Amino acid sequence: MVVSPLGLSASYYPGRKAVYAAAEAGVNLFFAFGVDVQMIRALRLLMPSRRDEFVLVTGAYNYIWWAQDVRKVLEKRLKQFKTDYIDIFLFMGVMKPVEFPQRVQDQLRKLKEEGKVRAIGISCHDRAFLGTLAASGSLDTLMLRYNAAHRGAERDIFPHLSAHNPGTICYTATRWRALLRRPKTWPKGARIPTGGECYRFALSNPYVHTVLTAPRSERELRENIAAVQLGPLNEEDMTFMQEFGDAVYKQKKWFM
Repeated sequence: MVVSPLGLSASYYPGRKAVYAAAEAGVNLFFAFGVDVQMIRALRLLMPSRRDEFVLVTGAYNYIWWAQDVRKVLEKRLKQFKTDYIDIFLFMGVMKPVEFPQRVQDQLRKLKEEGKVRAIGISCHDRAFLGTLAASGSLDTLMLRYNAAHRGAERDIFPHLSAHNPGTICYTATRWRALLRRPKTWPKGARIPTGGECYRFALSNPYVHTVLTAPRSERELRENIAAVQLGPLNEEDMTFMQEFGDAVYKQKKWFM
């Protein structure tokens, strides 16, 4: 299934109306992490008659990876959303390769073989590891950080995607809103990116399939959708976003 450029996350609880508005506006990828009650309730009402229109993304977290029961988490998510299958099931929050042991990988593949999961993947902060996984073709989906301030994926991950073409879900397009604020080194009164430009920056890369947006309201959601409909950034705007991203990144080098 072709996914929408924007995927909705309810991290900031935009309200059930925002979830409905997203679905009616053509957003078809919804990222749910199990405690976002507003999204869960909305999708439980929307999906029964339109299940094949939605791409439901969720997964198990790496809080205690050595004891994580991936199957148990999946069964919980199936009950929460009242569905027979999950479109994309991720093992999330992986910081380094040792946190994604073979046992967990085998569990994910088994769930896919059983038909309870359509695609399996990982959310990971280790770009080199993601590049290795991309090149191996062992996963269907990679969830990764990519924005104007953090462009390392262009070097470490994207060049390895062509052989197997896994789905890519990008998040933190605004770098936790830091890309929407003036860094100390940026001239006062000079242009500051909009949220829409941040999403368009990520989506301008041909290797990015969808970018998560986590609006605080239905209004913010509609603004982001309208901005993305403008398409990729032109060369001038891309240069601006890169320069601004560099300024944001250098402001706090400790924050990777």
